[in-house]
Amino acid sequence: MFPVRQPWLCKALGCYDCCVRCIGAVPYPSLVATLLCYAGMALFCGCGHEALSQTEVLVETYFARNIQDYVVVASFIKYSQYVIYGLASFFFLYGILLLAEGFYATSAVKQTFGEFRSTQFGRCLSLTFIIVTYFLAFIWLAVFAFTAIPVFFLFNMEQTCHDINILAETTPSINQHAWICMDARQYGLLPWNAMPGKVCGMTLASICKTVFHVTFYVTYDLYIAAFAGAGITLLALFLYMVATTYNYAVLRFLGRKGIR
Repeated sequence: MFPVRQPWLCKALGCYDCCVRCIGAVPYPSLVATLLCYAGMALFCGCGHEALSQTEVLVETYFARNIQDYVVVASFIKYSQYVIYGLASFFFLYGILLLAEGFYATSAVKQTFGEFRSTQFGRCLSLTFIIVTYFLAFIWLAVFAFTAIPVFFLFNMEQTCHDINILAETTPSINQHAWICMDARQYGLLPWNAMPGKVCGMTLASICKTVFHVTFYVTYDLYIAAFAGAGITLLALFLYMVATTYNYAVLRFLGRKGIR
């Protein structure tokens, strides 16, 4: 019976060997970077888009009576949302390209596909990805810093609401603290001649306990999530930088060894 089963065993061992070789050809750093990039961009784009919409609602409802006062903010939010659409599409395609480049480089290094060779075009392509990735990383570092600004602004606003709520519970007359204000103008959301532009004292205490409280904290959480997404994307770009640089260095080494 053993000779009958031997072809089946050989075939099974051949499939196992093929699977091991395929798993060994996976560029794990590029794969991890791609997953992080997609997760980060999903957080950044999804939460950032919704946070911008909620910001417009807050400004329109509580800080501006005339549409002309917040038309600049509304335009900025609209164009920023268009930019988010473009970023999502770009990073989706760029992640696929970098992952494909990782498979190419890994296959060239390990010669998984038999007579596969490292070509001059392949090395130039890897160098191009290195330059573009470094450039994107520096740009995204600025984006990451920029997304911290609304988090900082909303943190200050949250502290103002917290302080006025404590005073409203402990002080008989909230009018004594009419100087405590939440001013959207000082954060650049509205021009200085906008009316009212700010809410103070009893008005602030009342809206901090109403639907404003819920909407504000939802917006705050969305900006924090967008900030975290930008950080994850930045980490993914750093991983891409390391992976593409390593791949290019190995391909250059193969080229010097005479593999064309």
